[in-house]
Amino acid sequence: MDDDAEQQHPSTPSPAPVVTAAPSYARDQWAKAFTTALTHDDAATRDRAAERGRRWRAVLTGMAEGRLKIGSRTPVKGLPAWVTPEVVRGGFATGAASAAGPLQPYETEAARRFGVPAARGALFAHCLTEPGLAWLSDLLDSGHYEVTLPEEAALLTVAWLVRSGEVAGAVELVEALEPHADTVRFLPRPSRTRAGAPGHVHRRTVAEARRTLERRRPNEAVETQREALAVWNPYADDILGHWLETADTGRVLERTPDDGWYARGAALLERYRALAAEHTRCRRHRDPKENLGILIGALQESVARRPLDPRRLGLLRTAVEAMVRRRGLPGSAPHADLRRQQAAQAALPSHHALAGLASRRLAELPQDSGAEDIGPLTAEVSVRESRETSLPVGAVLPPSIRRVVDGTLSAPLATLVERGVVPSAEVLAQLVPQLVAATTARSYADEPLRTLMAADYRACRNRRSLLLLNLERQVRVEELPWVRAVTAFRADRDGGQAALDALRELGEIAVRSFPGTILPNPLVRELAVLARQADLGAPLVEELAADIFMGTFSPKFLTAARVAAELLSGTLYERYYGIDYPAVRDLAVVETSRNVLRSHDARTSPGFATLCARRAGDPGTWSVAGNGKVIEQAQILTTHNLATLVHRVHIAPGPGWDELALRCFRTVCRLTARLEGHPRPLATVKDAAYAWRQMLFHLSLCDAPALAGALGRLGEEEARHPAHVAARLAPALAGLRLVADGGRFGPDGGADGGRARLLLGWSTNGHWLLAPQPATGSGRG
Repeated sequence: MDDDAEQQHPSTPSPAPVVTAAPSYARDQWAKAFTTALTHDDAATRDRAAERGRRWRAVLTGMAEGRLKIGSRTPVKGLPAWVTPEVVRGGFATGAASAAGPLQPYETEAARRFGVPAARGALFAHCLTEPGLAWLSDLLDSGHYEVTLPEEAALLTVAWLVRSGEVAGAVELVEALEPHADTVRFLPRPSRTRAGAPGHVHRRTVAEARRTLERRRPNEAVETQREALAVWNPYADDILGHWLETADTGRVLERTPDDGWYARGAALLERYRALAAEHTRCRRHRDPKENLGILIGALQESVARRPLDPRRLGLLRTAVEAMVRRRGLPGSAPHADLRRQQAAQAALPSHHALAGLASRRLAELPQDSGAEDIGPLTAEVSVRESRETSLPVGAVLPPSIRRVVDGTLSAPLATLVERGVVPSAEVLAQLVPQLVAATTARSYADEPLRTLMAADYRACRNRRSLLLLNLERQVRVEELPWVRAVTAFRADRDGGQAALDALRELGEIAVRSFPGTILPNPLVRELAVLARQADLGAPLVEELAADIFMGTFSPKFLTAARVAAELLSGTLYERYYGIDYPAVRDLAVVETSRNVLRSHDARTSPGFATLCARRAGDPGTWSVAGNGKVIEQAQILTTHNLATLVHRVHIAPGPGWDELALRCFRTVCRLTARLEGHPRPLATVKDAAYAWRQMLFHLSLCDAPALAGALGRLGEEEARHPAHVAARLAPALAGLRLVADGGRFGPDGGADGGRARLLLGWSTNGHWLLAPQPATGSGRG
């Protein structure tokens, strides 16, 4: 749920409003889901696609009947903004409430325990009685509840208000909830555990990890190979040895078999039939043209006392000779050594079996939280476990299973980043709400209320964002009626210092750990919440989507650009991108003064939009690429939050700006390497240019000696990558050195006869980074 995200819809670069969303996107998504549901080979995939298709059909029907107004923050007719809507891809509401639908099992159990009909209205009414309020109050004190959707905190808030003597507030809240009591789930979800330790976060709960492990199925290719090694290879050795009993000089059937040979052959065939019935993965033994199939077929003829015709005898002798030539005589030293190795390989436990063991270990822990200690969960197979599962003692969990278990670790965020549990800025953004929830709730003096509001905040962050038009914003936590009802009980007990500390810590972790990645919107949203609580006046801006951009920016973009101007005037960053930061400061002063004279808060910054469009070359007619160029200029002018974090929040991320710049360049090189042969490279070009921009920012904060050293290290790093990477980046590096030496780019972003180029991510006429490269060797240095 993006508190501050201002979303827009395709239009021309002019600010003419577009008030409705076209149904074409929804139709395309429905068609894709419908096709998958009919044609996919996997039944589970077909079922999921059918459910997606049902939801998209609901979107299309609702739009056609006028029940859905896509683009509004109240898209469903009859539902207030605070009801969590069911949202599908792209921010389209389906018309249903997320907390509606059939009763959950815990609701049915509660109705049985309360002795009321299994209906939401009856449950709601019971919770307003004295026994119901007592039950809710006990949950509040124990903390043994879970809030998966914000609505599940509503009745707990009613109970808190009643027991705190705020009966009027409780009545007002009930009046807001009651019209939806028959359909929306307001009952809290009981849980066996309390919330985890303050300051600790986890990527997935124990229950989520178990579900992931239990979905693992045996790898058919691996299990087929295991069957071949453990079952059919030994059998092939035995039947080969049986045929070799008839050979004197290496050719089978040189002498006539005796009755014992025929009896042993019959036993081998009986064994074959049993093996084939039990072990069905391998098919080669059934192929009459394969060596083993030839031996089996010939033995069946011989045991039946039917003479082999010359063709079958020739095939038999050829197969036997090929098998001996390939692996040696059964029982020989080389052959025995090979079979020992293969038997050891076949005896290795399957990943499926080890995933089952990991799930058994997790089953012994509380399911609704993370794990404080994952050491025992990832240990080698013990003697007891070996007896229970037949897994070999000392077997270790493979990395693919360890990663799932590692995700349950509950620890400080920095610890999870260091241990690789948080591999990207996007995953970091998923975890941050857990910390922000605890920080936000600290303002409530009452501990049960503090716990409840933290749980509600986390649930709000699970609310999917809506597609919004005309700079409308997503519903904020404080707009929920049960949160408003307890606003008076908030007290800023630490002057916002806790929020500032959390903001600084999170900013430093993000910039230090993922310096080449722009802050994803969910993370920007959480940082903005902390900035408001700390009363910093720190403008944090989102990445806007080029395909729904209307050509307008809210005033905070210009404010963020002014912060960047205060920090970066006269730096390499300003010179490289050709920014006139004094003019930016002047523009901010003019627009602020104009808004003060008009005595209202402007919703847009026309001056900033004009500046970005002019710097992008005035794209004119609407296009995604043209919009992207304008948005990129806004990111350049604002540094996309880096200047705000450094200049207003005062982050000091370590290990030094020069080292962060080098890490950014490694990201640039890694992304550029992907361009070779890439069928759809434009998104990768954009990401590489964004990492380059962040590198420029970090370089601009270096002192002169550090900057000189960092520029030298960029060349050393470039030499470690394939030649085509160096060739593609050569114009960008030449442009960087040109500007560092006091030069500047021409109007077209080039210099030195095209050998030096300005690196941007968006282009409307082909990107120079994608120019064909001459054939070279695979690497350098």
